[in-house]
Amino acid sequence: MHYAPLAAAEAFERSLGDPHDPARPFSFARGSALDAAEEFPEAACALLDSLRLHHHYVPERHGGRLTSYEDVLQLVRMVARRDLTVAVAHGKTFLGAVCAWVGADDAQARALGARILAGDAVAWGLTERDHGSDLMAGEVTAAFRPGDSDGDSDGGDGGGDGGDGGYRLSGEKWLINNATRGRLVAVLARTDPDPDAGGRAFDVLLADKDALPPGTYRTLPKVRTLGIRGADISGIAFDAAPLPASARMGAPGTGLATVLKGLQLTRTLCASLALGAGDHALRIAVRWAARRELYGRRLDQLPRARRVLADAYADQLAAEALAVVATRTLHTAPGELAALSAAVKYLLPVRAEASVAALGELLGARSLLSGPDAHAQGRFEKVRRDAGIVALFDGSTVVNLHAIVSQFPLLARAPGRGGAAGEPGAATDLTRPLPPFDPAGLDLVARRGCAALRALPAVADDVEALARRRPELADCAALVRRLAGTAAAVHARLAALPPASRTPSAEHFRTAEDWARCLHGAAAAGLWLASHPYATGEHAEDGLWSDGLWLRAVLRRLLGELGAPQPPDGADEDALLAHLWRQERDGALFSLFPCRLAEGARA
Repeated sequence: MHYAPLAAAEAFERSLGDPHDPARPFSFARGSALDAAEEFPEAACALLDSLRLHHHYVPERHGGRLTSYEDVLQLVRMVARRDLTVAVAHGKTFLGAVCAWVGADDAQARALGARILAGDAVAWGLTERDHGSDLMAGEVTAAFRPGDSDGDSDGGDGGGDGGDGGYRLSGEKWLINNATRGRLVAVLARTDPDPDAGGRAFDVLLADKDALPPGTYRTLPKVRTLGIRGADISGIAFDAAPLPASARMGAPGTGLATVLKGLQLTRTLCASLALGAGDHALRIAVRWAARRELYGRRLDQLPRARRVLADAYADQLAAEALAVVATRTLHTAPGELAALSAAVKYLLPVRAEASVAALGELLGARSLLSGPDAHAQGRFEKVRRDAGIVALFDGSTVVNLHAIVSQFPLLARAPGRGGAAGEPGAATDLTRPLPPFDPAGLDLVARRGCAALRALPAVADDVEALARRRPELADCAALVRRLAGTAAAVHARLAALPPASRTPSAEHFRTAEDWARCLHGAAAAGLWLASHPYATGEHAEDGLWSDGLWLRAVLRRLLGELGAPQPPDGADEDALLAHLWRQERDGALFSLFPCRLAEGARA
């Protein structure tokens, strides 16, 4: 099936060059060496700048090239599949700027867009050393001073009070990506000292470090991390740093709401990092299993190894299906993202980390070796460490599950409002164009739940109707129906739970996990139903799309995690592995869609 965002990403991938060529600025060898030295990937980021990847971080309406978040997902995925450190280091500008796209007025957003297009990097100052993800407890303050009658204004665009007054920013933000290297920092600060102001006590202010007077800020030392060792994870401290009134993005008191809405975009797009890590680890493992002999047979011929590879591949395809549907939902139903983005950010990094760990057991001791002389230049050990960091970005696993729990009353009612198989519309039908993203459609809660789950019973009906005409789809129909029944049971559990306190119970978290898995399966089923008629080429001919092979593999995995294990199907496993090996041999991305990689076919 032709999938336009991946076709565009394929051209971008070719421009990055063969990662196996050590002379390339974005090669595997260079990435491993920089990781060992804990050095920032300057050359790789410069290459991405030369290819204008940062132009895709800026919406078209503000001067950039971002028209579809699907494109951003797939472009960053190509970077992440080579090196997560580079993806995190370069992609930080999108995170830092997202509050402008969500909450700033057009003039502010366009001005920031121009700075990014000119090459300025933007950091996002959210977390603090003593408060972590508890943004409401933040102690960084920005005191407003009206006018400049006291005569201490020094003018300029980034410092001084100016005629409209300004802020004095004080306090420390810590564990901030590119806090040291970024010129601009979007800072969440407390602007109202009233303890009863609640969430309206905060604003997002854009600080230009180069425009601040000497002594009003200092960067904090780089923090040594287990993964993404070369990234600039550091901090910044302000001491009455003067900012103009125009530094505030959005109306007064909207900072926290703007951040929470911005996180819905960034959590969804974190899927690109999980997809990249999964592809990288699986490719190393597949190549190893094809060469390694054990007990007189190749490793990829042994039942246990085949199961590990098939499961990791199914998880990769499942992650892609959810990522595509969620990213398209940003355009089609942004009001659902409060729940959907939290599910994506919980599910995909955790699943990627688990897949990498399982593949590591397959490689044995080689998965733990680092350095240029280790297997695959120690890249597996690196991706294992890097993948573990992804779950911490933009809210940890617990934070995202808590976000789902807090919406239980709404999610419990959503299925009862009915739904039709066609309700998700353009989110699952890949042939339908997407409307422009409208940030005004974002909401702090998913008032109608998620369309994929609302439509699941109707999707099950439609797949069963197809199976009556095409018997080869009988197993697919049975799995979708089983998922619909399981989802109904999970919603019944959810509705029966008492409202969660500030500290939800273990049962609240278990139910949130199961709700997210049901959503994952529903998104996959909806995507297959809406888009499989348009599948052509090898993906259709071998049954990956036409006979529902990938959907069966995904639903078996998810139903097993939901406590409804399905018997294994040896024929499906063989067919799935055949597709995996063909993609690896042909130098293609591990994907539901055709996409050639720069290294090309294996010799």
